[in-house]
Amino acid sequence: MSTNQEICRNCEQPYEKGFKFCPHCGQKIDDDLTIGVLFYNTISNYFSFDARFLKSFLPLMFRPGYLASKFLEGKRLLYLHPAQMYLFISVIFFFIISFSTRDLVSKANEINQKVVDADAVTIEKDSAKQVLDSTQIDKVMKPIEQNKELLGIDNENFKLTDSIIKANAKATSTDNITWDFDKKKVDSLIAVGADENIILKEMGMSDNPGFFERRIFENALKLTKGRGAGGIVQAFFDSIPISMFFLLPLFALILKIFYFNKGKYAHHLVFSFYFFSYLFTVFSILFAVNRFIHDIPDWIDWLVALSTYFYFLIALIKFYKQNWFLSWIKSGIISFTFLLFVLPMSFSILAFVAFVMN
Repeated sequence: MSTNQEICRNCEQPYEKGFKFCPHCGQKIDDDLTIGVLFYNTISNYFSFDARFLKSFLPLMFRPGYLASKFLEGKRLLYLHPAQMYLFISVIFFFIISFSTRDLVSKANEINQKVVDADAVTIEKDSAKQVLDSTQIDKVMKPIEQNKELLGIDNENFKLTDSIIKANAKATSTDNITWDFDKKKVDSLIAVGADENIILKEMGMSDNPGFFERRIFENALKLTKGRGAGGIVQAFFDSIPISMFFLLPLFALILKIFYFNKGKYAHHLVFSFYFFSYLFTVFSILFAVNRFIHDIPDWIDWLVALSTYFYFLIALIKFYKQNWFLSWIKSGIISFTFLLFVLPMSFSILAFVAFVMN
């Protein structure tokens, strides 16, 4: 080995002295480990928070469709990769809304407990009402029974009349109970600390339940106890980041359907990554300002949310290079399809999964 050469500590290949970076692996030659270097490398490696992010931020916010177009043109190192940008911004977004999630979880538990308490009071009142009604019925029916011969009422008709009156009174007293099981009996079993399997069977669970059946009844029991709603809300929000990795490809598929002759599916996926990154950025700023700085008036929140549609329209025009009228028609149909069909269906599945898996 020449005396003018050194060995790279990373790839162990020789290089000429004076190089700042290894010509074989690209590692910096003089890279002493400090706290600053440690955290910069971590952020840079996992989130690509470097000059490319800063260079990509302004075009992302103020030049709709620009980054996606440049990426397809081949400028793939000048700006941040679409998937990396989406990952980085989505992490920030879900971190910010996690503060609001805690409030929602707490509020859901409070509402759940209030509903349970109110239902318990209703059942107690209805039980008292039923006893009172029975006493009143006895007071009315006793004189009739004593004088049924004078009134011309035989035993059979008297029993029939008594049964009808009592049945109607019982039906009236239970009109406010909306549970499919005997709520009062379940509450009694809970109060005495009965085994959970006994309580679940009282609620209607079969003797040999499957996984999903058991989970549904277990969560229904949590709701009955007044402490299940918060967990369901938390599980719902925890599932959203995962669901976005399915929603984004679906959005790209819708674009492919409407622009079937405008490139491969991967092209539409690039556009979707950048567009969703823009959405997450806008709503991250909106949530952060409302949460930590100042409560923005609702009309401004809605105005900002509406502006994202016009951003989408301009991005379609710039990226797919079609006239504004056709792009306006397609943007409306795409938005309508995604917001009224894809999102509700996805959130319904999320809600079910959150209820079952909580």
